Formats: sequence, C-alpha cells, structure tokens
Amino acid sequence: MKRLFTNIGWLLGGRGFNAVMSLVYLYLATNALGLERFGHFALIVALGQAITGLANFQTWQFIVRWGANGEGTEEEPDPNSVREATGFAIALDMISIAMGTVIAGIVIWTAEWWSPLPPELYALTFGYCIVSLLSIRTTPTGLLRLRFKYATATAAEAVQPAIRAAGAIAAFVLMPTVTGFILAWAAAEVCVAIALWIAASRDQGIDLSAISLTRIPAKYADVWSFVWSTNMSGSLTVAGKPVVLLLVGTFGGAALAGGFRVAMQLGQALVSLAQTVSKAIFPELVHAKDNALVLARRMANIALVAGVLAVLVALLGGRWALATITQEDFSGFYWAMVILSIAGAVELIGASLESLLVSAGRAGTAFIVRAIPTVLALVLLDVAIDWNGSKGAAFAVLGSSSLAVIGFYVAILNLSEIKIEVKGEGSA
Repeated sequence: MKRLFTNIGWLLGGRGFNAVMSLVYLYLATNALGLERFGHFALIVALGQAITGLANFQTWQFIVRWGANGEGTEEEPDPNSVREATGFAIALDMISIAMGTVIAGIVIWTAEWWSPLPPELYALTFGYCIVSLLSIRTTPTGLLRLRFKYATATAAEAVQPAIRAAGAIAAFVLMPTVTGFILAWAAAEVCVAIALWIAASRDQGIDLSAISLTRIPAKYADVWSFVWSTNMSGSLTVAGKPVVLLLVGTFGGAALAGGFRVAMQLGQALVSLAQTVSKAIFPELVHAKDNALVLARRMANIALVAGVLAVLVALLGGRWALATITQEDFSGFYWAMVILSIAGAVELIGASLESLLVSAGRAGTAFIVRAIPTVLALVLLDVAIDWNGSKGAAFAVLGSSSLAVIGFYVAILNLSEIKIEVKGEGSA
C-alpha cells in the first residue's frame, strides 16, 4: 500500500501539473477561436485521439505482465523477459500505426458525409492523426511502470502539457487559428513520446532484434486472447470519450461540440484521475495476487470519498470556472459539466475494479462489461441530444459509466465466489 500510494502520488503530481497547464491552453484556445472554431479544433484533436485509441494495443500491460516473469525481482526484472516483452510490444505498435493510418484515410475520405469540419481542414486533420499514431508511447510507459519508476515517467510526461501551453501561447500571439493550435498539439505529442523513450531506455537498451510477434506467444498460451481483450477494452476506455465528442459534433454541430469539449475537460478531470489510479494499481495487483481483492476494495473505498468531494467542487465552483476560463458563449454548459463530473466520480470508483479483473486474467469479461454500456450510449446519443442538448449527451455518458461500474462489481463478486469455492475444494 505504501508503494502504491507513493506511485499514485507521483502520477497525481503529474496530473496536477497537466491540469494547471490545461487551464492555460483552454483559456487561450477558447478566447482566440470562439465557440464554433474551437469546436473545429476540438473535433480534430478528438479524431486523432479516437483513431489512436482504437488502433493502439495496451502494450504497457503486456510488458508489466510478461516482463515480470523470469528470475528477476520486482525492482530488477529478468532482462531476457523484459527484452522479449518489449520486442513483442514494439511489433504490436507497428501494427497499430499501420492500422491507424488506414483508418485515418478512410475517415477523412468520408468526412464530408458525417463531420461538421470544413473541407479546408481535412489535410490538417489527417496530418494530426498520423502524428498521433507515430507518437504512440504505451511501450516506454510500460517499461517504466514495470520497474515502478513513476517519478521518472511523471517527469517525462510533463513535457506534453508544458509544450502544449508554450505552443498555445505562441499560437495565440502569432497564429490564432485552428491550424496554429493543432500544430502546438502535434509538437507536444512528438516531444513527450521522445522524452518517454529516452527515459525508458536508460535502464535497459531497446534491442530492435528482439522485435517479434511469435516469441512471447510461443511461451504463453493465453497471449493473443489477452492481447485482443485488453486492446478492445482499452480502445473503449481511451477512444470512448473522443468518439462521443465526434458524435456530438455530427448530431449537434461544431458549436455544440466545442461547448461539450469544455464541459468534458472541466467536468471529467476525474476520468483522468481514474486512469491514473488504474495505471498505478495494475502492476501492484499483478504482484499482489492473493491480496489483490483486498487492495482493490480499499482503493475503491478511497475513490468513493474522493469522487463525492470532486462533484461538490464542480457544483459549487463550476460556474465560476466557466466564466473565468472561457468566453460567455460557453456558460450554458454548466449543467453538462456537473453531470460529467458525476460520471467521472463513477469511473474513479470503477478504476480499481476494472484493473482487478484484468490482472486476474478476466480481460475478456472486463471488455464485455465495458462494451455493452458504451455501445448503448453511442446508439442513444442522437436521441439524448434531441431531448436535452449537451445535458442529454452528458446523461448518456453518465449512464454508460454507471452501468459499466455496476458490471465490474458484479463480476468481481463472482470472481470472489469462485476463489472461495476453489479453496474449499482444495482444503477438503
């Protein structure tokens, strides 16, 4: 628990720095672009995130799971196991880039039929998607988490918000257009990827000769089922929010997408916190094994308290935050922000539960539990927007998060009962 809270502390420190920098570039972007053009900017960023999230394998989980095998210790894993796990992860990253490029091409080619983006921004959008794919960084992140080097990872990841903020200032002064701000975001993606790869390679050099899609699967029978389950589950988690934003733009237009993006960023800061908790707790659950259930329950209880406090902050300070950071046009998205903050609190509670399922080898179960509510929310999003605009879209997100977390809880109860039954049979 001590190490877990230390690691979470480092991750939260990075999130805190990111949050401060986010307020800087959110203020600059909304005031420079206005509601509709900020919507165009938000849709381009969301498209890059969605395609990268859908194509990207959760290679950090593979490195933690299979890199921890062998004769090494928790602090110094077996070099051969790490080498093979890293080679497998890089091979999957290459597949991600290839798949993502094809998806990006198809999406941009069909954009005129579903997207409110003007045609003059299509080339910029495709370029940003390619930069996002080339900047995939889950593999170096996994290498740092495998050795519990969260301080190093936090320092490297701080490059992204710092470059974004600096780039946003430059764009605000020199090029206050959608193109200017997208260039700033693209530069930040490239710089943080380089920083993480440099940090990860210090402890153990990256052996390109180890790149292989066959070595790890030849050793472990469940590799590909784990790969596809975590990929699909991770895609839903990472790409879900950008896809919702893209559909808000499709059904409601660029202005609604811009306002919803601001409400989501301010209201769903807890989703980032949930992802932080999940990233910190997964390596601990892999190593804890018999104590994993107790550890996950403790984290869920702590998350419940933190989530309630965060929702109260959104209720009491949300209007002031919108008025201070953005233009007056964005003030109508207060209640959407509050609803999204509740959804963030729900996700925070569910973060450790989902990680527990994955660490117990139930990645497929976690995917199904996440997939059904997500698909349901996307299907009902058009109806929700027609019913109550941005608030309706926020309720769709809240419903999806709530159903997923309830499903995680039920699945863990079943997992606990199975373990009890197995122990009872063994003792008999």
